[in-house]
This record gives sequence, structure tokens and C-alpha cells, in this order.
Amino acid sequence: MVTEQRFGTSRVTLVQGDITAQVVDAVVNAANSSLLGGGGVDGAIHRVGGPAILAACRTIVARIGRLEPGGAVVTPAGDLPARFVIHTVGPVWRGGVEAEEATLERAYRESLSRALEAGARSVAFPSISTGAYRFPIRRAAAVALATVASVLEDGADLDEVRFVLFSGRDLGVYAETLAALDG
Repeated sequence: MVTEQRFGTSRVTLVQGDITAQVVDAVVNAANSSLLGGGGVDGAIHRVGGPAILAACRTIVARIGRLEPGGAVVTPAGDLPARFVIHTVGPVWRGGVEAEEATLERAYRESLSRALEAGARSVAFPSISTGAYRFPIRRAAAVALATVASVLEDGADLDEVRFVLFSGRDLGVYAETLAALDG
């Protein structure tokens, strides 16, 4: 099983675990458009990170309104071991008829852009949109890994992009997909 591969000068790693425990510069939150917390990854990041994250999200929402799918914003990480949280909204799967793959790609690209702007050298992603938003895991892994590989090969100055997968099954799907990419 391939769980690490280099793209440009960066490495992509795959782990099974808890995204709230990752010691990285930036953790990506699979948020909802309100940015006010929810279930899954979003709820866990808000619970573990504490009230500082919610306060920062409220300030952002007061300024910009709801975050559209594919967008990304940065907040402090509160009590998480990371420095920043990058909140992005993935698409709800509607059978592939509403440009969901393009929106998912934009969520990964925008998240990496925000990480670089914040000075991050390491970023941890969940599998965006594959939980409550029902994006098929194989399609999501292909979009996620191809997008990240493209950004890294284009010279993004990151040491590591880590995908933190909740289940062994998801880790296996991501590992198969990573093995099929040329590094």
C-alpha cells in the first residue's frame, strides 16, 4: 500500500487517524457554509479547537456572509496542535450533474492557496465532502490527490500535504489512487 509519494519537492502522505490530533501548520476543516460548526470533521474541529475558532468564524461571516462551496478562509487553530484552521466548503453530491468535481477541486486549490498565504509548510486534509455530503470516495480521492499533486508539481512551497482518513477503507481507496499517480 502506497502511503507516501513525492511531488516536486513536497511529499503527500496518507494516514488513518484523527485530524484534530495532527501536529501540522494548518488543518483543513470540511466546513458548512455557515462556518458555525456542525457534525463530522467540522464538529470535531470546533469541539477540540475551542471557542476561539467559532469567534473567528463569526467575524468572517459578519464580513463576507456565508462561504460558498469551493471557497476557503483561515482562522487561528485555538486549542488544536496546528497553527491555523483552513475552513473550506465542499460540494454536496448530486449525481455529478452540478459540477461537483470542479467545486471539490476548487476547495482543495483554495485551501492550499490560503495555507501558503498563511506561511504554512505542512497541511492536513480530511476527505472533503465524502461524509454527510455523500461524494463517492473513489471520485473524491481522485480529485483530491490529482489536484494536490498538480499544485505541488507547479512549485507550491510546502514540505508535506497529509490526508488524514477516518477509516481503513478510505485509507485503502486513497492509497490505491495515490499509487496510480506519477510522482
